Amino acid sequence: MFDDFLIRAAFAGVGVALVSALLGCFVVWRRMAYFGDATAHAALLGVALSLGFGIAIPVGVGVAALAMGLAVGGLSGRRLASDTLLGVLAHAALASGLLAVSLIPGGARLDLEAYLFGDILAVSRSDLGLIWGGAVLVIAVLIWRWQALLVSVISPDLARASGVDPRRENLVMVFALALTVAVAIKVVGALLITALLILPTAAARPLARTPEVMAAIAAVIGVASSLGGLRLSYQWDSPTGPTIVCTAAAFFALTMLLRPVLRPLLHRAP
Repeated sequence: MFDDFLIRAAFAGVGVALVSALLGCFVVWRRMAYFGDATAHAALLGVALSLGFGIAIPVGVGVAALAMGLAVGGLSGRRLASDTLLGVLAHAALASGLLAVSLIPGGARLDLEAYLFGDILAVSRSDLGLIWGGAVLVIAVLIWRWQALLVSVISPDLARASGVDPRRENLVMVFALALTVAVAIKVVGALLITALLILPTAAARPLARTPEVMAAIAAVIGVASSLGGLRLSYQWDSPTGPTIVCTAAAFFALTMLLRPVLRPLLHRAP
């Protein structure tokens, strides 16, 4: 069944789309889009460190993304504004990654495009196992911590009053985001991971009345974007990762255009 590269690509895209949609809800609710961008940009530095130290690339990417998340959390609230801090760390990590790749032996011959924009058509069986293993783990953590994460997003004060530690829930988010970046880099690459986190969720937002419904709609749009983008990429012979992201952007534009019509219908009381 998994001998066909298109079947492997489809399963990989669906796995990443599902976990990105669920995690993307919290990224959008917490207005962490640029935080996700900074974490994803650290992925290239993780690739360079993996090649330099001879470790598995998903492990290196996950460690670099986790370190970025912890650095952002540790430095937030100090003298720099949050958008300035995220901009500094994101671009410093991206530039450091590009520099490190050029300095490692053989780095000059490295196919950077595959890591920047993804190479979903080259997903192997072991990659598929890694993607789905990571996706299931992140989804399980999000389901387990759903209510605690939700109340932390709504109001940190309310969370504390309810016995929930917002800092602990933030660490859960950082861990989940780092793991998602590690498993998604093969599908859409370091530069487009944030788009897959945000676009399906943003498209679902005007169509949903509850957080759970929004997550479900985002998952459907994410899966449709992955499969639709894969199909269009095969048909047009275009880069697959960017085509998937453009498909998700088309869904977002469509829901925005149809919002005045759909919103009254979907929000009508039963």
